[in-house]
Amino acid sequence: MLWDKIKKSELSRDTLWMLMGHAAQLPIRAVYFILIARWLGAEGYGAFIGVTALVSVLAPFASMGAGNILIKHVARDRSEFSFYWGRTLLLTWFSGIVLTLVTVVLSHFILPTSIPLMLVITVSIADLLFLSILNVCAQAFQGFERLSMTSLLLILPNATRLLALIVLILLKKPTPLDLGYLYLVSTGMAFLAGVYLVTRELGRPIYHGRVLDGEVREGLYFSVALCSTTIFNDIDKTMLTRLATLQAAGIYAAAYRLIDVAFIPVRSLISASYARFFRSGAQGMRGTLALVAKLLPLAAGYGLASSLVLFLCAPLLPYVFGRDFKEATDALRWLSLLPFLKVLHYFPANALTGAGFQGLRSSLLVGTAFVNISLNLWLIPLYSWRGSAWASLLSDGLYAVVIWAAAVWKLRSSPTVALANQGK
Repeated sequence: MLWDKIKKSELSRDTLWMLMGHAAQLPIRAVYFILIARWLGAEGYGAFIGVTALVSVLAPFASMGAGNILIKHVARDRSEFSFYWGRTLLLTWFSGIVLTLVTVVLSHFILPTSIPLMLVITVSIADLLFLSILNVCAQAFQGFERLSMTSLLLILPNATRLLALIVLILLKKPTPLDLGYLYLVSTGMAFLAGVYLVTRELGRPIYHGRVLDGEVREGLYFSVALCSTTIFNDIDKTMLTRLATLQAAGIYAAAYRLIDVAFIPVRSLISASYARFFRSGAQGMRGTLALVAKLLPLAAGYGLASSLVLFLCAPLLPYVFGRDFKEATDALRWLSLLPFLKVLHYFPANALTGAGFQGLRSSLLVGTAFVNISLNLWLIPLYSWRGSAWASLLSDGLYAVVIWAAAVWKLRSSPTVALANQGK
């Protein structure tokens, strides 16, 4: 009976596909995470995470939001795919090379000198070039509403990285730099497979002189929003490597990784409902907030329950990750409220995007990200990872308040503004 209901509901089916994709990643990521944490220790793991966190802040600009533009156009007219696919590949490849050079320069000022430069280069190429294009491959299938393939491409890089790590561990005790080379090669393999699948299943890319014209600004808004979101999640780990210790960064990163895992069911619902926010946006904020009213109660209930479970299960962390991570118990308890706070701000934020106010959403994200960075600069030197925990809680709580205020304001001032105003 339950399966029959799921098959009749497109949203339930799409959410299930995304949940299966994310769920399949859980054991893969868990084993990968435990292996590198145990083999590298808190300091080595902190060095690796510090680099990946820095790269992740710049990664949203690798495609300049072209993946979102691709989804929008393909959903309306599938014959447009080949052009936008070719344009996105060119844009992402060029931007990825430029951003890799930028990352190398920034690492000199942000990361400690004990972290090898080649580790920065290998992780940058892997994430800013290979992984960025692979993510666009997943978005291409999302535009065609083939979420089973989207889920497959989400799993692929995690699987190749784990297999490569196991092979390396069987051969030698890895260092952070060894892991960097492995990260590059395994992500490159997934990238090649993703491009092949998209080209075979959806069509070949077409390259010509057309540009995105007025959509550049809209794509930039998406990139800015994703970058600001990444700052919430990752920049504190990079700052810990510089302002505190690599061990503190490793402890904090271990606890935060479990927050990400707990949020997977909600993230699946967010991904599955994303296109529906654009359709509801034809009726403006009234339409998108009506969709929020349907989705939020279940998501908020899960968020609150998961926060409680994380708090109660925190003492188990040292038994899983090793004695180096004893302090991760306290770190997880401090961060345990984050899944609930994230639920509170993701849905009204998508309501603004769907109604054509991505620019406003991005502006609020940038402002809150600035607050997050400022708090970390102040609190980390005083309280180490506890300062980062306070900064995360305050930033997510603040963003939930301001995004709801913005949604209510737009509901009252522009209740039925059409989607044509996208980007304002």
